[in-house]
Amino acid sequence: MNPNISPAIILHHTDYGEADRIVTFLTPEHGRLKGFARAARKSRKRFGASLEPCAEVQLHWTARGSGNLVSLRDAELVDLHSGLRRDLETLTLAGYGCELADVLFDESGVGVEVFHLLQAFLNHLDTQGYSVEARLLLEIRMLSVAGYLPHLQHCADCSGPLPKGAVSFSAALDGSLCPDCDAGRATLKIDRMTLGTFGKIMQTPLTSFADFKLSPLSRKEGQLLLSDALRCYLHRPLRSLEFLNRFSPDETS
Repeated sequence: MNPNISPAIILHHTDYGEADRIVTFLTPEHGRLKGFARAARKSRKRFGASLEPCAEVQLHWTARGSGNLVSLRDAELVDLHSGLRRDLETLTLAGYGCELADVLFDESGVGVEVFHLLQAFLNHLDTQGYSVEARLLLEIRMLSVAGYLPHLQHCADCSGPLPKGAVSFSAALDGSLCPDCDAGRATLKIDRMTLGTFGKIMQTPLTSFADFKLSPLSRKEGQLLLSDALRCYLHRPLRSLEFLNRFSPDETS
């Protein structure tokens, strides 16, 4: 069987038996896949550090006769992203990005966009470290690529304009609501300026993370609205999220 050779980002791995490893990885062409790496914990020649979470690699794999796991043959390390380990905040945010990609996406459809988005995110953290802005940019762009972006700058129900000042918002109701359509249903109030800020962010390149600086209000309200949106679409709680929120308690409370 001819091997597939593809760029990949390692999302996470699980040790199996005495020496094997089950690896979840993201590729541009095939989306998210899981592979079985036989003797990965013993074979420095074939895998080395290439199967560590957040590593970018060139992965060699073949489809197996049955089951959902592919068979991993070899991995060439492209970038270990060692700068992610500069501090706990940066490493936790990087792990959160990988877990978010793992849960939101599968092997269908949007592999190229998700791969390049996560690649740019990890590259940015590798050189610049942790920031709330990087987290918010990743979250809103992943929601957009997944087709889950809530309505921000017009009413989700009637498509009409939104008032100045505080705007009603509920991701479960598809986003922002004008006063007539809200009728007390929305769970959040988000300033119109914050909604405009995130609307402008969605007009920037998918892989651009440098030189974004948000106001304290936009940081706080951005996390509230994006957390609300993610809760609607994640099929399980993220293990990394509770720990990540400790680094920005004011914005997520």
